[in-house]
Amino acid sequence: MLNNLKIGTKFNLLLILVFIASICVSGAILSSVLQRRAQNEVSSQALLLMKTMNSVRTYTQNRINPLLAPQLETATAFIPETVPAFSATEVFENFRQTEGNENFLYKEATLNPTNLRDKADSFETQLVERFRRESKIKEIVGFRSLPQGDVFYIARPLGITQQTCLRCHSTPELAPKSQLITYGTKNGFGWKLNEIVAAQIISVPSKEIFNHAQGSWSLIMGLLIAIFTIVLLIINFLIKKTVIQRIKNIERIAQRVSTGDMTADFDEASKDEIGGLAAAFNRMKSSLKIAMDMLNSH
Repeated sequence: MLNNLKIGTKFNLLLILVFIASICVSGAILSSVLQRRAQNEVSSQALLLMKTMNSVRTYTQNRINPLLAPQLETATAFIPETVPAFSATEVFENFRQTEGNENFLYKEATLNPTNLRDKADSFETQLVERFRRESKIKEIVGFRSLPQGDVFYIARPLGITQQTCLRCHSTPELAPKSQLITYGTKNGFGWKLNEIVAAQIISVPSKEIFNHAQGSWSLIMGLLIAIFTIVLLIINFLIKKTVIQRIKNIERIAQRVSTGDMTADFDEASKDEIGGLAAAFNRMKSSLKIAMDMLNSH
C-alpha cells in the first residue's frame, strides 16, 4: 500500500508519525517534571510549617512552662499554655483563620491523649503504630483524602524524651490537681519514658497546586503542538518547493522525451543531487538522440 503512495504523501506521513511520537514523549516528560515540582512545592510548605510549630513547642517548653508550672497545683483549672502541644495547636488554629489557609491542618495525633481533641483517628493511629514498630523511620509522607479535599501530609513521631513529661502522664496520683479537675483521671495516663505516644502531622492542601500544574501542562502542550504544527507546515512547504516540484518537473520532461520530443531539456541550474539527476537525464537524452539519428541514417 505504501508503495502506491506519492513521495509527498509518504513524507507527510513520516513527519506526522515523528510529530505524534515527539508530542507523546514530550508530554510524558513534562507531566512528570511538573508533578514532581508540584509535590516539591507542597512538601516545602509542609516542612516550613512543621519547623514553625516545632519552634513554638520549644519556646513553650523552655520559656512558658517554667513560669506557669508552679501554679498548676494551686490553680482551680489546668493551665493548658504550659503544654507545648496545646500552644502549637492554638498557634496553628490562628494561622488557619487567615484567608486562604483554612484547609491547612496540624495535629499531634495521640493514642491516649489528655485532651480528647488530640485523639488519633484510624488513619493517624496506623501512623503512630508504624512509628512504634519501625523505630528507624523518622518521617512518613504521602497523600490523603479528606472532606475538604486531597492533602499532602508529613508525619513525624513524638515520644516522651524528658522525665518531667511523666509528671502529667504517668499516673493520676502524680498529676497536678488542676489537671485532674479539668480533664479527669481516665485519659492521658500510662505513658512511659522513650515511648512513641503521638504523631506530629502537618497537612497541606494539594489540589490547587496540582491543578495549577495540570493547567501549566495543558498550556505548554498546546504551545508545543502549535509550534510542531507550524514547523511541520514549513518543512512540508520547503520539501515541496525544493524537492517534490523539481522531481515532478523532471518527470514531466521525461514523459515528453519518452514520446519522442527531443526538444525538451531537463533544465536544472542547481548542483545538488536533483541537479545531478537532471544532468544525467540530459546526457541520456543526447545519447538516445544520437542513437536514433544513426538508426534513421541507415
